[in-house]
Amino acid sequence: MIGQAVNRVDGPLKVAGRATYGYEYWEAGQPLYGVIVGASIGKGRITTIATESAERASGVRMVMTHHNAPAQGVRDESISFEYWRPQPVLTGPDVHYHGEPVALVVAATFEQARAAAALVDVAYAEGRGRFDFAAHEDEAYVPKAVNAGLSTDTAVGDFDAGFSTAAVRVDQRYTTPYEFSMPMEPHACLAEPRGEDLVVYVGCQIVDAARASVAGTLRVDPARIHIVTPFVGGGFGSKLGIHAETILAALAARALRQPVKVALTRQQIFQLVGLRPTSSQRVRLGAGRDGRLTAIAHDVTMHTNPDVEYAEQTAATTRSLYAAPHRLTSHRLTPLDLPRGADVRAPGEAPGLLAVESAMDELADALGMDPVELRIRNEPTVDPEREVPYSDRHLIDCLREGARRFGWEHRPATPASVREGRWLIGYGMAAAIRGHFQGPTTVRVRLTADGTAVVQTDMTDIGTGTYTVLTQVAADGLGLPADRVRIELGRSGLPSSWGSGGSWGAANSCTATHRACAALREKVLVAARGDVRSPLHGLDLADAVFADGAVRIGDVSQALSEIIARSRPDGVEAEGETRFMGDDPHYSAYSIHTYGAHFAEVGVDADTAELRLRRMLGVFSVGRALNPKTTRSQLIGGMVWGAGAALEEEAVVDPRSGAFVNRDLAQYLIPVHADIPDVDAVILDGYDDKANPLGAKGVGELGICGAGAAIANAVFNATGIRVRDFPITLEKVLTGLPPLDG
Repeated sequence: MIGQAVNRVDGPLKVAGRATYGYEYWEAGQPLYGVIVGASIGKGRITTIATESAERASGVRMVMTHHNAPAQGVRDESISFEYWRPQPVLTGPDVHYHGEPVALVVAATFEQARAAAALVDVAYAEGRGRFDFAAHEDEAYVPKAVNAGLSTDTAVGDFDAGFSTAAVRVDQRYTTPYEFSMPMEPHACLAEPRGEDLVVYVGCQIVDAARASVAGTLRVDPARIHIVTPFVGGGFGSKLGIHAETILAALAARALRQPVKVALTRQQIFQLVGLRPTSSQRVRLGAGRDGRLTAIAHDVTMHTNPDVEYAEQTAATTRSLYAAPHRLTSHRLTPLDLPRGADVRAPGEAPGLLAVESAMDELADALGMDPVELRIRNEPTVDPEREVPYSDRHLIDCLREGARRFGWEHRPATPASVREGRWLIGYGMAAAIRGHFQGPTTVRVRLTADGTAVVQTDMTDIGTGTYTVLTQVAADGLGLPADRVRIELGRSGLPSSWGSGGSWGAANSCTATHRACAALREKVLVAARGDVRSPLHGLDLADAVFADGAVRIGDVSQALSEIIARSRPDGVEAEGETRFMGDDPHYSAYSIHTYGAHFAEVGVDADTAELRLRRMLGVFSVGRALNPKTTRSQLIGGMVWGAGAALEEEAVVDPRSGAFVNRDLAQYLIPVHADIPDVDAVILDGYDDKANPLGAKGVGELGICGAGAAIANAVFNATGIRVRDFPITLEKVLTGLPPLDG
């Protein structure tokens, strides 16, 4: 079963509308509805907040403000990961960013709550906020830490000497905008009090984090909090932690002793769930005339919220990608009065590779060298900063196979030299790399007397296919057909996991399932050996094969259901685990990554600068693909995201108020079907035995890494115009276009 292109086992539920998401539960009976009132200033203090009119409105049960909100736990930075920390709201009159919750109105219906929310009258003493990144970039400081526990800065050799003596040098600055996760399912919560307990139905990516965060905020025993999230309608990082709607629903439900639903509007999502920081990245490359890098530096400055520090690991991408004896990377933070930075899909690698892979294309152009060949010439033999071997590196294979399939030999050698009518045609490419992570995860597998396997873990399915790959691993591990496997996910009473995020979810949960099945097979064999009535009694169990719902040794077999029914009629179970990567010697002895190569063809209208993506190809090395169909789907989705980052996505801040002026999907542009005509992803056969026993590595975010740079490089090849301020929009290309013949 492992490695087969199996259809999603939860697909029928979703297309029939029977997959229940957090806001859709009705078991608690008729709920009350909450609507959040957000601050209309970006910095300052509430002087008065008048709630009387709202409280008198029809159906209103409560108006909660900082005056009457229950006491809550404070953010505890001694807790290693942000997502497990308390997330208090309505704790005082200070306003830290535009849209921050200042009140919650709870009423019998959503319409009543929304109408009453408009009646809450808030007066402010407005402060002088810092909203303009460019204006405050020189105030940047060295952060305490960089995301994922990586080093803030690194240095190898003598960069200044290596760069100054290089025959060919690139020294450019690239800027990337604020970007958002915009899952199809809005952030929403139903909180239901049950005595002293609270059941929280919410879309979240890490159940254990949600439980700990809610419990810490409410200052209750975590055993009293029950998280339910069997289906999540996308997250992309925005649901790794819980947010204001969840805490406010929980506070109101406990205060009113009734179920309360709170959902963010699409506009509120732009303010309340975190964002990818804007960045200014300086990339310096020094090389000999033969293209071999002698020096590489990647220095990044990005925004952070003054109260909740977040440093995206944007420069860390560069540390393992190319060989060069002299190296430098750094991260700096500029505090702004804006929503906090957070993990947005492929944090670090997505914006970092936009810059580095654009710079590599600039170096190739300066050298007059093919961009694919330049990357091959700078392939390292060991990790150039950690000085440990790579576990399984096939970047060159991705580059060569991608070039062959794409027809790279037809690339225009001279920019702006190929036209089809009005259209300037260009090819571009970029490499991709992403670290592979491992976290603590436990899975329990139980065999029942009828021969059904039940797999249990609080791991989540955010649309990536968790139900399907766990079914495949369990079916393979126990020799069962897929329809004899049942997966139970997304509940806090189940064995704990690191959930879905960081591209670690499938590898963690599948490895733990694989180990649980191995332990379960041993228990089954012991039971059969100890049963004198079993045809397997007395046989050499070392030769046992689990297949077709039975255990077979040579020509003798016995159904699993019969073994369990006789010896363990109540069922038999076992657990499997993965541990934190810091405790796994493979992760210190090897540099473990996934790799890819992106190729893109664009057309640019020579008169209007209209940009059209004509085709994209990605070739990827991810170890063993657990399910090629779902893997390819995730990679293509990532490539589309990369196209959006290159050409469309940009959240614009009003420098007067700190509000995002394009805070809806009519103005915050993302790719639609018409923008993405022809995309393909190819997965190379592989197996990385240093990553885990299954040889599989994360794929969810790799597709984004480098995809945008390939498109940017194709725009340069088509027009001769190098845009370093992303996204690449019409006005950044129009004035530099070559004249149209005729």
